[in-house]
Amino acid sequence: MKKIGIAVVVTFLALLVFSGKLEGYFFKKESIGRVLTVDNSDAIVQGISKVGCQHLTVKVLTGKHKGKILEINNLLSGSIEYDEFYIEKDKVLMAVLENNGRLDGKVLSLLRMDKIAGLAFIFVILLIIYARKVGFKSLLSFAGSIIIIWEYLIPALRKGENVFIITVFALILLSALIIFLVAGFTRKGFSAFLGTMSGLFVTAALTFLFGDTFRIDGMNQPLAQSVVFSSFMSINILDIFYAAIVIGASGAAMDIAMDMTATIEELKIHNPDISRKALIKSGFNVGRSVIGTMTTTLLLAYSGGFLTLMILFMERNTTILQILNMKMVTSEIIKIIIGSIGLVVVAPITTYIASFIYSVEIKNNKNRVLRLSGIFFKEKQQGI
Repeated sequence: MKKIGIAVVVTFLALLVFSGKLEGYFFKKESIGRVLTVDNSDAIVQGISKVGCQHLTVKVLTGKHKGKILEINNLLSGSIEYDEFYIEKDKVLMAVLENNGRLDGKVLSLLRMDKIAGLAFIFVILLIIYARKVGFKSLLSFAGSIIIIWEYLIPALRKGENVFIITVFALILLSALIIFLVAGFTRKGFSAFLGTMSGLFVTAALTFLFGDTFRIDGMNQPLAQSVVFSSFMSINILDIFYAAIVIGASGAAMDIAMDMTATIEELKIHNPDISRKALIKSGFNVGRSVIGTMTTTLLLAYSGGFLTLMILFMERNTTILQILNMKMVTSEIIKIIIGSIGLVVVAPITTYIASFIYSVEIKNNKNRVLRLSGIFFKEKQQGI
């Protein structure tokens, strides 16, 4: 049955991706087009940048104007970060407008959604094949997290009120969704959730208490100035920066909490008579190894997006002292240090919580109930 279920999911995803149906779910306001011809006679190459204009002939492939062929000008400003340079047979995302019975088109960007869908398809297949039921649950939690972030967190942050509190609340909701959907309402789920909360509140407290001492205004974030201007100065960008610190650290904290809980669970399963003291000792030994690599993982994750900046520093012979005191660099250092402190706290706290919960004696019934501090936990038989 499991193999049949996997085959059904794989077949559905394959049909979704390769039949073109995926495009219909995303491209409602925009259309998809294909570049038929390109005229670069008015495009001027200056070093690695291009200025001027490309003259494109584009065929509309989707929407009510499907089959129409439009002449479109692609303006090149010389800004490599934003300009798109097209060649024949490129599939593009475009907007088609009706103006007094005349069709006007604008090419927005190269169509990359099909490549993204291909990579996502590979990820989903590998995840389901390896993790099976848990993998499917993790996909559901992933989709739910996107919905919560896009439909709740981002609109709430746009309002610019109680940004920090809203972020913490959203992360509590996200943690509960992800952990309980994957682990269920079991001792494993509650242990991991409580451990994650410890890291979340420590990170939030450190950010709140020490954030202002660095005198970071938050404008170092990508497109921060554009956000401030587009919101008519109603958004406190510094609060958004603080929220980004907590969000960035919460995922790693959840990972550590689940690792430690799974370790305690496996120890208890394979040695039911193990004492709580032994569980804590073993959990600490594992936690030290996990923390040793996870803090470096945070460093690599944050620094990976600034490789070009570091190359620029080297090209200009910028000193280490200057680099460390730059606002842009200091903000990333704050994220790394506060996130690492949160991780160091999560590992031992989760170990204590999980070892206590798994050391409580419960009856060996088909559906066991653990009464702890007035809370009832239902979980399936696991042979402990």
